[in-house]
Amino acid sequence: MTSVLTEKRSEFIARLSPVTDVSGANLAIESARFANHKARHHCYAYVLRENNVSRHSDDGEPSGTAGMPILAALQKSGLTDVICVVSRHFGGILLGAPGLTRAYGNAAGGAVAMAETLTLTPAVETRLRLAYKDYSKIPSILAAHHAVVTENAFSDSVELSVLVPESFSDKLKVCLTEATSGQIVVENGQTVYHNFV
Repeated sequence: MTSVLTEKRSEFIARLSPVTDVSGANLAIESARFANHKARHHCYAYVLRENNVSRHSDDGEPSGTAGMPILAALQKSGLTDVICVVSRHFGGILLGAPGLTRAYGNAAGGAVAMAETLTLTPAVETRLRLAYKDYSKIPSILAAHHAVVTENAFSDSVELSVLVPESFSDKLKVCLTEATSGQIVVENGQTVYHNFV
């Protein structure tokens, strides 16, 4: 998501991108630098769910005038796993610290306002192995527990990979076991985040 703000002939280009880790954030920063290579400053802030990490940079602007206002816009929105990089093309007129703070904050706020958000829910990656005779019982049970099939394989048995909301994982296992008279193998894997909408 990109928004552009012009303040006294300086152009502030805010790019908002989803990221899940620091390396992804660094890639987004380099991408913004490349896309706006003539800009003097590429100030940024990011917020990551993992380990509750947040970082910001003024990238040569006066201390506290760029990174902090961008971070404040992200935190006010409640977004996580996101980075906002604001590239500034200097227009020849000095804005002063208050003007810079306002411009960077407004540029980031504009990008946030345009963003389409996703609600990610903790989900358990689960593998199911069952006999063909029991397969017809499975789709309705998965649907009742909001599980999503991500892969399926049909050979001498049926194997499914599903994502199930963490809060339904134990209940799903019980229902599947009862429906197949214990003739199903349910293996839970790692927890990931998924948009179930």
